[in-house]
Amino acid sequence: MTAVIAVGTSSVAADNFEYNNERFADLQMLRYKVSGFERLPLRQKKLIYYLSEAALCGRDIMFDQNGAYNLRIRKTLETVYTDYKGERNSADFKALEVYLKRVWFSNGIHHHYGCDKFEPGFSQDFLRKAMKSVSTEKLPLAKGESVDDLCNTLFPVMFDPDVMPMRVNQKDGEDLVLTSAANFYGPGVTQAEAEAFYEAQKDTTDKEPVMYGLNSRLVKQDGVLVERKWVANGLYGEAIKKIVFWLEKARGVADTQAQKEVIDELVKFYTTGDLKTFDRYSILWLKDTESTVDFVNGFIESYGDPLGLKAGWEALVNFKDLEATGRAEKLSENAQWFEDHSPVDDQFKKKECKGISAKVITAAMLGGELYPATAIGINLPNSNWIRKQHGSKSVTIGNLTDAYNKAAHGNGFNDEFVVDQATKDLIDKYGDVCDDLHTDLHECLGHGSGRLVDGVGDDALKAHGSTIEEARADLFALYYLADPKLVELGLTPDIEAFKSNYYHYMMNGLMTQLVRIRPGKDVEEAHMRNRQLIARWAYEHGKADRVVEFVVNNGKTYVNVNDYEALRRLFGELLKEIQRIKSEGDYEAARQLVETYAVKVDPLLHKEVLARYEALDLAPYKGFINPVFRAVTDAKGEITDVTVDYSEKYADQMLRYSADYGFLPYVNE
Repeated sequence: MTAVIAVGTSSVAADNFEYNNERFADLQMLRYKVSGFERLPLRQKKLIYYLSEAALCGRDIMFDQNGAYNLRIRKTLETVYTDYKGERNSADFKALEVYLKRVWFSNGIHHHYGCDKFEPGFSQDFLRKAMKSVSTEKLPLAKGESVDDLCNTLFPVMFDPDVMPMRVNQKDGEDLVLTSAANFYGPGVTQAEAEAFYEAQKDTTDKEPVMYGLNSRLVKQDGVLVERKWVANGLYGEAIKKIVFWLEKARGVADTQAQKEVIDELVKFYTTGDLKTFDRYSILWLKDTESTVDFVNGFIESYGDPLGLKAGWEALVNFKDLEATGRAEKLSENAQWFEDHSPVDDQFKKKECKGISAKVITAAMLGGELYPATAIGINLPNSNWIRKQHGSKSVTIGNLTDAYNKAAHGNGFNDEFVVDQATKDLIDKYGDVCDDLHTDLHECLGHGSGRLVDGVGDDALKAHGSTIEEARADLFALYYLADPKLVELGLTPDIEAFKSNYYHYMMNGLMTQLVRIRPGKDVEEAHMRNRQLIARWAYEHGKADRVVEFVVNNGKTYVNVNDYEALRRLFGELLKEIQRIKSEGDYEAARQLVETYAVKVDPLLHKEVLARYEALDLAPYKGFINPVFRAVTDAKGEITDVTVDYSEKYADQMLRYSADYGFLPYVNE
């Protein structure tokens, strides 16, 4: 899955659609336009409406997965926010409002990208008094619990910097399970115990292994490790039953018979929790390429688990952008050519690229781990044996990419950080088309390329697996962006276009993504580690020939690319090595690469970048407010139309979601 690279924002787009919305902390809220929805037939409008409801019903799951206290904290803060009768213009209340908006945005009390815990700008004394001023019936009190008891439970989690400081800790040498706040493992479960538990389940002779641990919390009961499955009659059951209800409604208006079978298998998985059923669902889903309306719903990506095993809940509802899909289809139709001409060793290449499909989509609803911050491209399923035998489905989310692009134009970011006017002109001319193509290559071909050596498991690289996989896909995209084949296919206008993406990638990986990190912190998030790994490795290995260098003009540091062709060769060399690491499951080589190039930050450069970025007055992170779909019914209650409304404000949307889709108990089971 691809995360957004660009930072910065601007104002209204040329089509007068208000993309930019509220800004707070380090966040800018955007809107995305669901162009073409009004032209869909009623059946497909109803399908999108039902799937959108299913996408919202799992919201609480993501909050709870991100931390055991998140739901109680959210409910407490929301109650104070709506019912507090004291001075609402006070510094404490204003700080609480910002803190709550950040909690909404990140699905919990830890930063959605950096993973470190937010620091409240209000005092404990203020919050305690505010909690005592509202109705106790609205507070998430356990049976027999007082407001003071609730404060004593929540305040250390919120205010003490040493309690649950990181949602996902990736620091080498530490127990990543015990030191991560993510709620995938019960109290007292250690990294060694979790790894041994799942290692013991593996059957090395199984050619179709499930993704062990994907849909459960691992806990200790009477000192024995057991899995608590996320199923309709188990953990998260209240929310999952609602998801199933709307999926079954969607089945009745599905686009194709194949889509009905996809929904049937997903419902079966939610009911049984059986991972073989999940694999069957994944295969049916990737093979359904005829449905115009499509969706993702379930436990998918494992970035939030420090061990890379357990999946966060996410949802996406979309429909195909028929006009833009031609670009992605050209890549998927030529997948074998790209595989055959890759610089990786032949033994790690796929002899036959099967079932690779790609399309550009229009997002209609975001949910769970994909909301409010979201990816701009997706390649699924994640199971390596399914990719090998059946292929994968890739999507680029066109209307979200468009919203990001429109929000970034003319904001002064390139003027501040790009080395010279010629390079700025190059980015202005080719940047959007090459960035979109990078996403297509990353998702469609990068993630779908290569093969594992027999016997190597999906989780062989453990905590470094996500970083290595994202680097592999990025390097595949970078290597081929400069290939004449793309000009031949009509995907790039000329052979010079790739340089815009190369420059931006190196500038971002070496410098500008540092605006997302607080002083003194390491790089933690997998996508950021991936980009720094690639950029720093290429810089260091090309240093003797000055392929890429830092230059200082008027006291400001810039990245300068002196030899783009040599940079491409370096990307190819690193792709070759990273594919070997992935294919052979070479954990120690992965660890060395990540720890050497991807983690540490130059404090002086970091300080300079932060100061220059602060002067631009931009928000480094973006997220989206969902549209509101409303069913229009007749006197009999039959849906006669579905309308889309873009006017809902951020706080109103979040409070409505908590009220309408808050299905899980506040007191953790």
